[in-house]
Amino acid sequence: MQKLLEGLIKFREIDFEEHKELFGQLSKEQNPHTLFIGCSDSRLIPNLITQTLPGELFVVRNIANIVPPYHESEEYLSTTSSIEYAVNVLEIENIVVCGHSNCGGCKSLYASDEVLNEIPHTKKWLELAYEAKTKVLAEVSVEEVDKREWMTEQVNIVEQLKNLLTYPFIREKVSQGTLTIGGWYYLIETGEVFIYNKENGLFELAN
Repeated sequence: MQKLLEGLIKFREIDFEEHKELFGQLSKEQNPHTLFIGCSDSRLIPNLITQTLPGELFVVRNIANIVPPYHESEEYLSTTSSIEYAVNVLEIENIVVCGHSNCGGCKSLYASDEVLNEIPHTKKWLELAYEAKTKVLAEVSVEEVDKREWMTEQVNIVEQLKNLLTYPFIREKVSQGTLTIGGWYYLIETGEVFIYNKENGLFELAN
């Protein structure tokens, strides 16, 4: 906790002062241009890898950067409501779904029931990524662990892009050309980001 407290003081004395005018503008309203849907993993820092300032990204993070398919419900829907707010209230221009290497959530898709039963809410959440698991296992064997890992992480991103288009208001804005959606794959070990090309179905290095 002490490390966090020291960070708060450093932020106020250095970083805040450096961007004091910007924070003054942001104190009344936000106008982000992009909804960034990323994994909760502590190694993925959206503003760091995109070099964006406060106020530019509206960020949603959850295990395995999952987008639940659209459905109306009386339940408490955190990710769905955040997407709805970003698109319909903040009127963002872009949506990025960003996965990453060595994703614990994707890896857990292949864990045993004995392990998953110890984390029942996570187990339930990961049901939303079963489609990615099914597609990967149709192409690689369970024993090909490394290949299975990166394929699952990438296929999962593509599946979440498909889920975004189940949202009527997103589908409408995309068709009108007022909203763009994209998938990114971040390699923690190299700092590289690969962008999904829907034309050829490949992730290509951003350069």
